[in-house]
Amino acid sequence: MADETRAFDRSSSGSSDGGRPDALARLDETTEALTVLRDSFTGEEPLNTALQRLADTAARAIPDADAVTVSVVDLAQPRTAASTNARFNEVDEKQYSADRGPCLESARTLQAVRAVVGEHLDEWPEFEASASEHGIRAYLSVPVLLPASKPGEEKHLGSLNVYSYTAAAFDPFDEGLMRLFTTAASTTIASAHRWKRTSDHIANLEQALVSRAVIDQAKGVLMAVHSCDADEAFEMLVEQSQHENTKLRDVAKNLLDTVTRS
Repeated sequence: MADETRAFDRSSSGSSDGGRPDALARLDETTEALTVLRDSFTGEEPLNTALQRLADTAARAIPDADAVTVSVVDLAQPRTAASTNARFNEVDEKQYSADRGPCLESARTLQAVRAVVGEHLDEWPEFEASASEHGIRAYLSVPVLLPASKPGEEKHLGSLNVYSYTAAAFDPFDEGLMRLFTTAASTTIASAHRWKRTSDHIANLEQALVSRAVIDQAKGVLMAVHSCDADEAFEMLVEQSQHENTKLRDVAKNLLDTVTRS
């Protein structure tokens, strides 16, 4: 059963059946969705905004997709960063808390994982219960990788999770489309990821500059009051910081606030 979920029957032709759109129509949907993603992307938007755009456009790219979420898997705690229908976030969150399920299986194996609800009760009981409660019949999770300059060094970001009320949803061709989609979309995500890191770095630098200014002003006050030099004034601030177990910047700010009030 596990092998079946990790890589579902590759021998299937992926041709349309049961009234599903044919391969060309499905490929056209994916191409159109990628075009929308590319044209609507801006280089200066938060990562979560880019991931929400990814979820919205992915929902257009595959037949029988009733909802899409994006799981971000990091060292701290997996989280659902984007969703086309928030009520389904619980299905992913049940997997996070249980530390098992198709979403995490995809993240750990870096393989697409398809699950038909009702067939994995022993493997993922928490996922099964939550999916059944929400009326989900099929679930497809595809890893999202950020590109790297060297092959094999791609950074795993998380998983794109597709929900369907149709048990027969998602065949090998759909898996291929989602792989194509996440590969093409990874450049968009990487740009947002870089923008986020740059934005955080700038914010940290700005905070450092503000802290330095506050500390320098506090040193000036102490130099004037105690007729000491800059090093001695700084040592006073450090001693107070250690005594109160308070950040140096907060000690300096409190000093300035006291002087202002007086």
